[in-house]
Amino acid sequence: MLKAPEAELADATGKKIAHHSAGPTWKHVDGSEVTGKVIAKQDAPKPDAIPWLLLAATSHTGEGIFRRVTSIQRIHTQGGLPPKANTCDASASGKESRSAYSADYYFYAPAR
Repeated sequence: MLKAPEAELADATGKKIAHHSAGPTWKHVDGSEVTGKVIAKQDAPKPDAIPWLLLAATSHTGEGIFRRVTSIQRIHTQGGLPPKANTCDASASGKESRSAYSADYYFYAPAR
């Protein structure tokens, strides 16, 4: 069962630019935030990867770069699926596991 997403987003140079958490919400290093709602979902081409998503922005806070975002897209996912049921045993009872993944996130906003 998914508790909540938690991921660090980096730019092409590897510099951290945002944090992704429950909501789902993305908080930029400039302090702006956008929360979204899934409006479309597609199985990933790779069978061991979480789905590709399209989200519509539902709320914003702050005055930074995420203020104008209207939609968010998650594509090119790798990994992220929960452990397979056959790997669970009594020793795993009540324990939380994390599933590593990578993805490309695109944030869309109207042209100025």
